[in-house]
Amino acid sequence: MSDYPPPPPPPPPPSQPGDYGGPPGSGSSSGPSGPRAGFWIRFGAALIDSVVIGVVTGILRIAVGQILSSLIGLVINFAYFGFFEGGPSGQTPGKKVCGIRVVRAADGGALGWSTALFRHLCSYVSAIACLVGYLWMLWDPEKQTWHDKWSGTLEVPETAWPAPPDSFGKPPAS
Repeated sequence: MSDYPPPPPPPPPPSQPGDYGGPPGSGSSSGPSGPRAGFWIRFGAALIDSVVIGVVTGILRIAVGQILSSLIGLVINFAYFGFFEGGPSGQTPGKKVCGIRVVRAADGGALGWSTALFRHLCSYVSAIACLVGYLWMLWDPEKQTWHDKWSGTLEVPETAWPAPPDSFGKPPAS
């Protein structure tokens, strides 16, 4: 249970075909239940997060060797996404820079540790299937990837679903 108030209700559906809930190039699109983070903005956030994790893993590889660094890197990867996506803001550093966040589809609340870790585990399945699980959002009405669907989450623009004040970098509640 979160101590933060629930997010505001989603804005009404687009009034005209082609109106996707944001200015052109904003990376916003819309699902039947409200605005969603678009493919390219999500890609940008993932790229930033990959660089951050890659730098840490690269330093580990130099310090402790290939095999041990791979195992530690996997733990760091899960801890990174569990901590940041599971926290009250639902934002990794990449998502923060890109102005998007991940929320529970049911109520717009924070994911918590268990949902964030499960979502990250499912993202590997999305990737293994020739990235079809990631590309799925391009034709899904709610703009969800496979790991979003399986974990009951949505990626939304922070402008439409603002994070609680001063919540970035705070640990998940449970």
